[in-house]
Amino acid sequence: MSDIRIRVWDLPTRIFHWALVLAVVAAIISGQLGGNLIEVHGKIGLGIVGLVVFRLVWGFVGSTYARFVQFVPTPARIRAYLKGDWRGEGHNPLGALSVLGLLALLLCQLLTGLVANDDIAFRGPLFDLVGEALSNRLTGLHHKVGDLLIGLIVLHVAAIVFYVRFRKQNLVKPMLTGWKEDGDGVSAKGGGIVAVVVAVLLAGLAIYAASGAWMPPPPPPPAVSTPNW
Repeated sequence: MSDIRIRVWDLPTRIFHWALVLAVVAAIISGQLGGNLIEVHGKIGLGIVGLVVFRLVWGFVGSTYARFVQFVPTPARIRAYLKGDWRGEGHNPLGALSVLGLLALLLCQLLTGLVANDDIAFRGPLFDLVGEALSNRLTGLHHKVGDLLIGLIVLHVAAIVFYVRFRKQNLVKPMLTGWKEDGDGVSAKGGGIVAVVVAVLLAGLAIYAASGAWMPPPPPPPAVSTPNW
């Protein structure tokens, strides 16, 4: 291990990470409390749609260590890591599995939440695309996946604590500053302004599509005739 200071996480990746942390915490709290907060929960969900789509795009056009090709684990990488032979920066193979698992569960939560309902007054913005029967089933799945997501988040945090306490590796600081003080590689490259604009535009389009604003308004209720007495 060298003592070279290298740039690991670019600014867009760091902004995404901490914005997602805040949004997911707010979504969990508002979802658990329910009531009038369910409308807030839905709006937070739309924000998470944009964040997740941004990260998916950034995984292809972002800087070195943010790209999926750089950290998606292969069986060989996992074996090398478990043997202590893996060397690299960014997400290690097990951390990469955690990141991909979180993204997959978030996608499932978002897709089910957009068509969910609460049996009272709330309906997801795309509810009309699936109808009440399928919405009820997907609402149940939304709740179950939510429990899995919370469990994976707890494991994710526990792993960070483990690395700090037992391996003396602070994984949080580089995600705050972007820099790693004892790097064993080269600084990240790429992910310039054009890439940022593309990712933000696609994230915005995703939010628009998820909001249902493009759908035709529901037909007005039938007119009620009154007797001419």
